[in-house]
Amino acid sequence: MGELCAGAPKLCLARVYNQDVLSDSFRNRIGVVLVSPRNPLNIGAAARAMANFGFSRLSVVAPYAPTWREARSAIGAPELLQSATECESLAEAVADCTLVVGTGTLTYRKPEQPVVQLPNLGPRIAQELDRGGRIALVFGPEKHGLTREDLSYCHILVEIPTDARQPSMNLGQAVAVCLYELAARSHHPSPANTSETSGPPSGTSGSLDLLTQVIEETMLAAGYSPKGMQSANRHDLRLMLRRLSLSAQDLRRALGLFRRILWRLKRFPARKISQN
Repeated sequence: MGELCAGAPKLCLARVYNQDVLSDSFRNRIGVVLVSPRNPLNIGAAARAMANFGFSRLSVVAPYAPTWREARSAIGAPELLQSATECESLAEAVADCTLVVGTGTLTYRKPEQPVVQLPNLGPRIAQELDRGGRIALVFGPEKHGLTREDLSYCHILVEIPTDARQPSMNLGQAVAVCLYELAARSHHPSPANTSETSGPPSGTSGSLDLLTQVIEETMLAAGYSPKGMQSANRHDLRLMLRRLSLSAQDLRRALGLFRRILWRLKRFPARKISQN
């Protein structure tokens, strides 16, 4: 090794140090989403962690305005913060993603979606990248993390192993730990993989939300969803459709089916079941 690196120690070290970092083509399909962050230092730390591992897609959902202005206008703020996307809702931020990964601890919540330990996240991400998918890693506010409503937009929940005496982790640190796992410890997908091994592309989160809306309208037209249950039914529908892992093609078929049923219910209102 000494002879091989003679005369160019820095170049050799760089090659060894970065040999496991994901390529740009894969990193560009993985985004970080911060939901309602309130501390400009935490926002800056999250952006720094992204830059460390070569990720550039940052979305911020409903940020606290003074904090967001301070973070973006700070001296030396990286270009990543200047180009970050500001969204009004989590649904908007992840609409083009085929795999949405929520983060958090199970200490104070009962998960409603599959739970993946952080060391096992890499293969799941690699599988989605192989299929041509886009991934979002979602991090909640510093005080309480992602809410139950936020998590209903997530396909899986990833738990970072921590000591039970201090289960929560600083936002910037959580982003850094997760991105390190993806950048340096994950199984690296290969663009040459065939659809037979990686499967058809998944439907996007936005398409799933559209199907949820049409199913909900169909339930209302059929008198199936009482007013007091509509919010709970909507929540359960979002979770169920994400657990089904529908391909983009199957999602389009289901959407067409429910649109046809809805059209018939509206065309022949006399046949509707009375509203509860």
